[in-house]
Amino acid sequence: MNKRYSKADAPPGKFGFTDEELAEKPTVFRPDLFKGKRVLVSGAGSGIGKATAYLFARLGADLVICGRNEERLAISESWLKKFGAKVETWSLSIRDHDAVAAMIDKAYANGGIDYQINNAGGQFSQKAIDYSVKGWNAVIDTNLNGTWYMMQNLARNWRASGKPGHIINIVADIWRGMPDAAHTCAARAGVIYLSKTVAVEWAEHNIQVNCIAPGAVETEGFGNYPPDAAATFSQANPMMHVGESHDIAEACAYLAAPSGKFITGEVITVDGGQQLWSDLWLYGKPDYFKTGG
Repeated sequence: MNKRYSKADAPPGKFGFTDEELAEKPTVFRPDLFKGKRVLVSGAGSGIGKATAYLFARLGADLVICGRNEERLAISESWLKKFGAKVETWSLSIRDHDAVAAMIDKAYANGGIDYQINNAGGQFSQKAIDYSVKGWNAVIDTNLNGTWYMMQNLARNWRASGKPGHIINIVADIWRGMPDAAHTCAARAGVIYLSKTVAVEWAEHNIQVNCIAPGAVETEGFGNYPPDAAATFSQANPMMHVGESHDIAEACAYLAAPSGKFITGEVITVDGGQQLWSDLWLYGKPDYFKTGG
């Protein structure tokens, strides 16, 4: 059981796992499972994206990684090469359609892409009634539109080449709503039903499309929330501990491996039962909803 950050005095900014820890995470998959395959992972400089890229490299894949932070991407690239992967790195925002299209077209021409894992995204905690137009649009543009730009541009390359493909979108545990994050809840719900729709449309092109919905999963992002709120994340599910970024990486490998060959249009929720249990407020529960006081 992961109890690393279940205490109220969890140090802000100290969440997540080191590169050394990620490199040594045990896996149920064989080391050469993805040998000869090429995987595109967005947001690979930190958190779930980094853990996923590391796992696929350890399992024999070559990587195309992208993100906005060049320094973080450089660190990821160096570790991926240590695992033996060939790596192509792009610094961009997925909100920039033209940059996404150029990256995918060039990366595809450089060696093809077998799997796309759309992890890049972002949000901030705020009461929905207080969103500015700019704040709302920024989250929708990144999490929904940016994901779509990634999906459509690669699907067009797969269609043109006649080769199969598999898209895995990292979404969120939206099933009971997301207080303090209505914007990302709306965007992620959009990605889920977009994925279900194109899973049918693109089946004729032999393209699978699935989603993974993480619950409270420990990453560096925990440090973006107030300490009092972050301290409650370990209690957001009946297992009473947070998940690990590596848990999501393993779910991605399951879908990409032959084990996922008959799965499309589906959402795998990896949340320790949070959807059955959660009373999770990203900015802390308001006094109005507290009881016993």
